[in-house]
Amino acid sequence: MNPALFALREEAKKGRDPTCADETLAFLIKTAEEIGAQKILEIGAGEGLTSIALLLSGADRVTAIEKDPQRVGRARENFSRFGVSERVTLYEGDAGEILPLLSGEFDLIFLDGPKVQYRRYFPDCKRLLRRGGFLLSDDVLLYGWVRGEPPKKRKMLVEHIREYLALLQSDPDLQTELLDIGEGLAVSKKL
Repeated sequence: MNPALFALREEAKKGRDPTCADETLAFLIKTAEEIGAQKILEIGAGEGLTSIALLLSGADRVTAIEKDPQRVGRARENFSRFGVSERVTLYEGDAGEILPLLSGEFDLIFLDGPKVQYRRYFPDCKRLLRRGGFLLSDDVLLYGWVRGEPPKKRKMLVEHIREYLALLQSDPDLQTELLDIGEGLAVSKKL
């Protein structure tokens, strides 16, 4: 990995809302390379570090969505710093409002936004994903709470994630596998 990008990822991990786990990023890059992903959609772009890693690993274009204005500003700075600005379309706003406006097909979609919204985003993710493409949904096990007993304050969040996972696993157009990497990664291939 690019040393400057590695340093930024390490710094982000110390923050309140860190970048995706190293093993999740490695799996994401490997999947993108294996399927020859050229068009990628990232929902919950943060500071753009995952998008940058995907672009530096061979993806042609990334469309990214991020709601937080401060993160959007840092993402733009990072895209410029790594010379990938021309290959990124960055939307600022609620993914639930932006996704219905998108068209075309993506080879890979990385869903890493607010977990309670995953079900809301799903119909558009499925619509935008090409056949043979992959939807990778991050943090779907949440500290083991999804498979066990969550703290009282997190029960509603866990129920949302459980419902989302049931939706993925029951969809006849998808083949879904749940991996124990990071905080859980649902890997769904569109058939």
